[in-house]
Amino acid sequence: MSCVRRLLLISNSTQCGSGFLEYCSEQVKTFFTKYGVSKVLFVPYALSDYDDYTRKARNAFQNMGLELESIHEKEDPVQAVKEAQGIFIGGGNTFRLLKSLYDNSVIELITERVLRSGLPYMGSSAGTNVATVSICTTNDMPIVFPPSFKALGLVPFNINPHYIEPDPSSTHMGETREERIKQYHEEEKTPPVLGLKEGSMLEVEGDKAILQGSTGAKLFIRGQEPQVLEIGTDVSYLLKSDLEV
Repeated sequence: MSCVRRLLLISNSTQCGSGFLEYCSEQVKTFFTKYGVSKVLFVPYALSDYDDYTRKARNAFQNMGLELESIHEKEDPVQAVKEAQGIFIGGGNTFRLLKSLYDNSVIELITERVLRSGLPYMGSSAGTNVATVSICTTNDMPIVFPPSFKALGLVPFNINPHYIEPDPSSTHMGETREERIKQYHEEEKTPPVLGLKEGSMLEVEGDKAILQGSTGAKLFIRGQEPQVLEIGTDVSYLLKSDLEV
């Protein structure tokens, strides 16, 4: 049976020189409207000031002709997810976000609604991290401690948003992003990691996944050489869970 998931997983919500979601507004609008979504449930848990974050997101969605309401404005977050037409989980600190999803008892419900009911799901940055197997490849500091690193599992691999290629001219002697992902893959039974560069996004519809945006990505699979991926690349094979090695 084919999966009914509908995902838009964005590396970054803000591009240099533009406003919140401005650079990808056409993709966002198209994503939600093609599934008949007119009102989006926003999850601002990755930042501490929910009201300010919601104002920013609401303004961006209004400019796209879409209504947005925040889960924190609802009396019951579980019921809010049950009634949602579409959902957007924004960026910030991934550990804070995942802990709040657990604390509000919406982890399993979001997964069920997305994978079984086809609830359109959009994530950016931390919201993209939590859509994957785990948050083990986030760039964020563990400022709080979720009960588990296990995330929503909407795709059977991990993503590293804001991925940056090593700069050969840099004098910085710290570990590169690539080195850190390779260290992750030194552990057994670790899934692939898709390094999404800023300006790139992954759209998933059912069992099909296409890289979109303007920059591209880099794919890391344990025991293999990394692969550079161009915009438009079909990476549907990543949706097969047997890629874990």
